[in-house]
Amino acid sequence: MPEVVFSVDQARSMADQAVPGHNRWHPDIPPAAVVRPGQEFRVECREWTDGQIGNDDSANDVRDVDLSRCHMLSGPIAVEGAEPGDLLVVDILDLGPVPQETGPVPGQGWGYTGIFARTNGGGFLTDRFPDAYKAVWDFHGQQATSRHLPGVRFTGITHPGLFGTAPSADLLARWNARERALIATDPDRVPPLALPPLEENTLAGTLTGDALAAVAREGARTVPARENGGNHDIKNFSRGSRVFYPVHVPGALLSGGDLHFSQGDGEITFCGAIEMGGFIDFHVDLIKGGMEKYGVTTNPVFMPGDVEPRHTEFVSFIGISVDHDTDTNHYNDATLAYRNACLNAIAYLTTFGYSPEQAYLLLGAAPIEGRISGVVDIPNACCSLYLPTSIFDFDIRPGAEGPRRADRGRCATSS
Repeated sequence: MPEVVFSVDQARSMADQAVPGHNRWHPDIPPAAVVRPGQEFRVECREWTDGQIGNDDSANDVRDVDLSRCHMLSGPIAVEGAEPGDLLVVDILDLGPVPQETGPVPGQGWGYTGIFARTNGGGFLTDRFPDAYKAVWDFHGQQATSRHLPGVRFTGITHPGLFGTAPSADLLARWNARERALIATDPDRVPPLALPPLEENTLAGTLTGDALAAVAREGARTVPARENGGNHDIKNFSRGSRVFYPVHVPGALLSGGDLHFSQGDGEITFCGAIEMGGFIDFHVDLIKGGMEKYGVTTNPVFMPGDVEPRHTEFVSFIGISVDHDTDTNHYNDATLAYRNACLNAIAYLTTFGYSPEQAYLLLGAAPIEGRISGVVDIPNACCSLYLPTSIFDFDIRPGAEGPRRADRGRCATSS
């Protein structure tokens, strides 16, 4: 096993660890460990909400989750010799849930998928699903099943939802300025257009006093992906992947967490993956001056691994950039097109007995493939959603006899 350079006691909050992690992006958060180019090492991670979600049949915890504490990140990890302008080469050697068969912490034999309430996070389809719901998944080696979504079993493409390098002070200021400008276009929107710095519940490693206060005032929330990497939620960041991160500060300061047992493309419910705590093993190296050499000036580049499960048969759903509720055409809007592909898949799955909420949870957690199929044929962009047929224990293909409708139970709801 590689050396553990960031350890986590899963029975304690990230704030109570011997060396705490952090939940904001800021260049002044000190490194928790130092590694050298060529080194292999392990990082242990808390589940992204810091253990706020339980293994039960109520979604009250999802409804009431305190997002000011999220994401809880492990690190930063400084890399010797890394300088602004370099590329940090990060190989994902291995990762998995907390190495314990069962327990109270997400990752100890189980994980969860949540539909977040519109008033607290929302999701891709929050206008259709404004309330909180949850599905708990049990891990069976590499496979997952859920008592809240019977009839489904699949192999997870385990991956980190979030890893990235620290921003420079200048880059951080640019993030905050442009996101505040976006918020100002509709400041009362629910859910908001973006999340500005928030002093409440800021964790910045070992910083205290004025240094902590500065991070609280300026630190960027970790919800979106940005130029440093961050919350990409790319399901193909799995074993064998190699990621090339831009370096913006001395030492690079690599941090991350938000481990997923599985996820569909888009993580559409906001907490759409199967969330868990666990570990990730890395190898790191540097390409000196790599940002200029390869034109990697805004976002990371990555090479996917070759270990993901391969599905050979799909039922696929198409969406176009039309608001069908108002019969309004939008010009080449790929987001709207994918939204419609998701809604079409949900409507289809309800004919087999799943509730719309169960179907929505399933599309967030299962290894669906989302594709941009066409963005040149004006006025309608076309996106498609590929749903593997093999994850079901019944036939979901269309046929003359009609759908095999059955009692599919229910997901966890909030009171």
